[in-house]
Amino acid sequence: MWKSHGEGEGSDCCSWDGVECDRETGHVIGLHLASSCLYGSINSSNTLFSLVHLRRLDLSDNHFNYSEIPFGVGQLLRLRSLNLFDSAFTGQIPSELLALSKLVFLDLSGNPMLQLQKPSLRNLVQNLAHLKKLQLSEVNISSTIPHELENLSSLTTLFLRGCGLHGEIPFSLVNMSQLTTLTLARNQLSGQIPSWLMNLTQLTELDLGANNLEGGIPSSLFELVSLQYLSVQGNSLNGTVELNMLHKLKSLTSFQLSNNRLSLLGYTRTNVTLPKFKLLGLDSCNLTEFPDFLQNQDELKVVFLANNKIHGPIPKNKLTGEISPLICNMSSLMFLDLSSNNLSGRIPQCLANLSKSLSVLDLGSNSLDGPIPQTCTVPNNLRVVDLGENQFQGQIPRSFANCMMLEHLVLGNNQIDDIFPFWLGALPQLQVLILRSNRFHGAIGSWHSNFRFPKLRIVDLSDNKFIGDLPSEYFQNWDAMKLTDIANDLRYMQARPTFQIPGYRWTIPYMYSMTMTNRGMQRFYEKIPDIFIAIDFSGNNFKGQIPTSIGNLKGLHLLNLGSNNLTGHIPSSLGNLTQLESLDLSQNQLSGEIPLQLTGITFLAFFNVSHNHLTGPIPQGNQFATFSNASFDGNPGLCGSPLSRACGSFEASPSSKQGSTSEFDWKFVLMGYGSGLVIGVSIGYCLTSWKHEWFVKTFGKQQRKWTRKEIRGHKA
Repeated sequence: MWKSHGEGEGSDCCSWDGVECDRETGHVIGLHLASSCLYGSINSSNTLFSLVHLRRLDLSDNHFNYSEIPFGVGQLLRLRSLNLFDSAFTGQIPSELLALSKLVFLDLSGNPMLQLQKPSLRNLVQNLAHLKKLQLSEVNISSTIPHELENLSSLTTLFLRGCGLHGEIPFSLVNMSQLTTLTLARNQLSGQIPSWLMNLTQLTELDLGANNLEGGIPSSLFELVSLQYLSVQGNSLNGTVELNMLHKLKSLTSFQLSNNRLSLLGYTRTNVTLPKFKLLGLDSCNLTEFPDFLQNQDELKVVFLANNKIHGPIPKNKLTGEISPLICNMSSLMFLDLSSNNLSGRIPQCLANLSKSLSVLDLGSNSLDGPIPQTCTVPNNLRVVDLGENQFQGQIPRSFANCMMLEHLVLGNNQIDDIFPFWLGALPQLQVLILRSNRFHGAIGSWHSNFRFPKLRIVDLSDNKFIGDLPSEYFQNWDAMKLTDIANDLRYMQARPTFQIPGYRWTIPYMYSMTMTNRGMQRFYEKIPDIFIAIDFSGNNFKGQIPTSIGNLKGLHLLNLGSNNLTGHIPSSLGNLTQLESLDLSQNQLSGEIPLQLTGITFLAFFNVSHNHLTGPIPQGNQFATFSNASFDGNPGLCGSPLSRACGSFEASPSSKQGSTSEFDWKFVLMGYGSGLVIGVSIGYCLTSWKHEWFVKTFGKQQRKWTRKEIRGHKA
């Protein structure tokens, strides 16, 4: 297959793409096949392993179908570089790999189903003593950090991110004086951050984030003057950090303190010259004012200031006397998350100028007021705008029609006074539209082919003042809600822009979130499954009949038309909504019988038609056996189980079992029909359920919306 001894016949393989040969001997000494769309497994008898002169082998970013790393790799005894990053290998790393004693570079990262246990990490470092770069992120190691690492005296790069490591950071690492990159994030490391890290004077990247580290941050850490990236976010660190301690770190571009029990001091009226940040994480750092040092951070791309105690208006740039806020100086900003603070006042008009660089603008859960400023007045990359839970007034700026990349728009819980923004239907990527709890009014109006909402999957217009008929034509043409395809794995709606800092490329997924009423209760969705499809038009004054066209939206999981003035019968076409899990038609003027077709919705976990004028027998069977009396209250003409009023009886006996519409009998928790229903239950609380293993927690310990994904651990 390849010319391995310099005497091959036919075409010269040394001219093939990805093949490197020794110019003198003609031996194949390198195979560079990264991102080559390779698929399948490699047998140990493959001719690849006859290339005994091979020095460099790169099979990264391919898909080897979750096969094991072939033991034949141990025959390549001259190998100095082996790169299997992100190639879908699984199983135990073969012991034969430990025979490659000449290895200088080894990257097995990005293969989360790989195990390094027998042999162990200790065995590996004992045998591969010449390593300079070792990258095992996401490989299942599940051990302590072996002190034998100190024997790798030439090691410059160590990536052990997300490896299941536990215990303390061993003192023996103090001897690894050549280290430039040390990443131990997303493990279960405990103890304190060692002060002896200051001896690793060559470090440019130190990532200890997302562990169980305690205590304070040693001041000696800020003596590492070569640092470009420093992260201790997501631990249990406490104490204070003085901002002026960073003044020696002239090269620092990324600094993350978020989500500890730390307090940042000296972030206002600072007199020291600070490094130019590109990424700055100060979530949950007990900030009470907007940091004024940001006015000089004109290279900042990502800033996290969520979950602090910042109050008052977003500050102005007082240094120049202009009214434009200092934040508008950050012309490269890609993410701005100031959610869940106590900000008040108005959004500065100049913020619109940032839409050219911004992908995410999240100012939700503050006390901001006034009109929403014009946005997307220049070519832009905005994917997320979350201004929910503030006190904004006026209308939605028509300039939003220029946000052609916008996917997620949250304006709920404000005081916006406007008609239905039909013109947003021209946005080709819009998936989530939350307008709940405002002062929207008037009729929805007619559908127009120029305003199709082609990708809309979630729309919440609840608790406004809309009138008129339900928009039958919209239901007929919302094509994205007709999809019933089931993905093979659980994914969430998110923005995934990438940005670079010197030598590294980063992807920081931003999870879309929203507040929505499901099963009669308001819930905060910190993450939204990308299969979730929902309509909530409740709490308005819609009239007329429920259009049969709503039965075309076969992908719906949630439909809430409650608390309106709807009349007529429940259309039998709702039986076509086979994915439906929550149906609320309560508090209307509906009449006639409950269609028998609704018993065919075998995922239906919540059903409420209370307080209407329905008559006749309640359908029996399947999920209808799980609904309580409260689902049918206020309909004197209904009869049959679960009501005590038997059909054919002229006397209305009182309901024998009252309860919340969010409750159901425990004996039905594991009941399922058709392809199977899974109802998620936590103590005292019903949770949204998904098919098979898809289970979404709607309440619980708050987790950040941001995660960092390491794309390449080595220099780009």
